[in-house]
Amino acid sequence: MRTAEETFRALLDSVCRLQNGDGSQVDVLAGFYAEETDVRHPMAPLGDTPLLGREALRRHFGAAGPPAPAGFRVEDVHVHRTDDPEVVVGEFTYRGDGDWAASSVIVLRVRDGVIVESRDYLDHLGLARARGRLGALCEALVSPRA
Repeated sequence: MRTAEETFRALLDSVCRLQNGDGSQVDVLAGFYAEETDVRHPMAPLGDTPLLGREALRRHFGAAGPPAPAGFRVEDVHVHRTDDPEVVVGEFTYRGDGDWAASSVIVLRVRDGVIVESRDYLDHLGLARARGRLGALCEALVSPRA
């Protein structure tokens, strides 16, 4: 069974593989999460929509869209252990060719080798810029919501 840190590192590896075009990682990524899980993105520019359950995560990863800009990778990985062996805090930077970077912090609770809770603090603007989606994000931010 994986530790919280091992799960975090394996998750990052699979995200990179998915972003570099390996669609088989959708199921691998979903498998890192418990059937009943609670994943939130508190800093999401359009508001946080909780992902509650493995199937919600499968749909989330499946909707990632086309591969990221060339050379998508994770660097500057730091894992901070806590007094609770189920909880780790991971800091890292997504980088890619074209000299872009997006810093991230994820707080994970891993029980029995799977993620049961996660709070993902990502640089959504940096990722949108890198993927050429900044204009669409800005448009969505100023559009009235139903």
